[in-house]
Amino acid sequence: MDLTILYRGPLASCDYDCPYCPFAKHRDSRAQLAADRAALERFTAWAAGQRGDRLSLLFTPWGEGLVRSWYRRALVELSRLPHIRRVAIQTNLSCRTDWLDTADLDTLALWCTFHPGQTPYDRFLAKCRDLAARGVRHSVGIVGLPEHLEAACRLREDLPSPVYLWVNAAEGHSYTDAEADRWTALDPLFPYSRRPHRSAGLPCRTGESVISVDGEGTVRRCHFVRSELGNLYDGSFRRALRPRACPLAVCDCHIGYVHLETLPLYDVFAGGVLERIPAAPPSVPGVPRDG
Repeated sequence: MDLTILYRGPLASCDYDCPYCPFAKHRDSRAQLAADRAALERFTAWAAGQRGDRLSLLFTPWGEGLVRSWYRRALVELSRLPHIRRVAIQTNLSCRTDWLDTADLDTLALWCTFHPGQTPYDRFLAKCRDLAARGVRHSVGIVGLPEHLEAACRLREDLPSPVYLWVNAAEGHSYTDAEADRWTALDPLFPYSRRPHRSAGLPCRTGESVISVDGEGTVRRCHFVRSELGNLYDGSFRRALRPRACPLAVCDCHIGYVHLETLPLYDVFAGGVLERIPAAPPSVPGVPRDG
C-alpha cells in the first residue's frame, strides 16, 4: 500500500498566540503533554513497523510540535526508515535547528510559517537561511492579511530564490481582484487559496490513498470529515479504503483541497505535496478568479 497519513495528536499548546489562528490554544498540563508524547510514540512505532507499505507522513499539530523533543525525535527516526517516502511537519520554526543534523534530509521536510508580531523578522529569516545552508527541504509561508503584505514582500526578496513562498488566504477575509493580484505577484498559486473550492460530490484521494489519524488511532478520510473509517492500530481502516467523493459543500484548506482530483495540484506539487513545494517555479495560467 502507498499511503499518505496526516497525523494530529492531542497537543494544543503553542509558544505563539496569533489572533488569526483558527486553533484554540491553551497551556497543556504535564499530563496532557505526557498523553501527547505517548500517542506520538505509539504512532511512530506503528509507522516504523509497516515495512510492507510505502508511507508519506505529515504532522499537523494544533500547537507547535518542534518545541517538544518527542516530535523532533519522531521526525528523525522516521526519516531514516527505507519505507518512509516523506516525513514532514507544519511549524512556526521557533525551535532550534541542530537536531536536523541527525535526520535523513532526503526524506525529511518542513512546512514553515512566518507569523509577524510573534517573532522578529530577522530571527525568522535567519532560521530560514540556516535551513537552506543545511540542505533541508522546506517551504515558507504567511497568512495573507493586509498588515502582512510588507513582511511577505521582504521575505520574497530575502529568501533564497529556490524557496517557495506560499500565501494562505486569511480565514473570513475577502479579496478584491486588485488585492488578490498583489498576493499572486508573490505566490502565483494564491488563486487556489483565495476562495473555497466547491467539492461536493467530486472525487478526492482522501479515504482511498490519504487518511487522517488522531491520537487515539481513529482514522478519518481527512481532518474535515468527521465520519470514521476504523482504527489504525487494529487495522480495521484498511477495509474501508476506497475511492470516495467529497461529502462537504466546499473545501477551503490547502491540506484538504490539494487532494481533490479535479484540481491539478498533485502535478503542481509532484514530489512535494506534503511539504508544499512545487515541482517547478509555480505559474497558474487559466486558474479562474473564483478558484
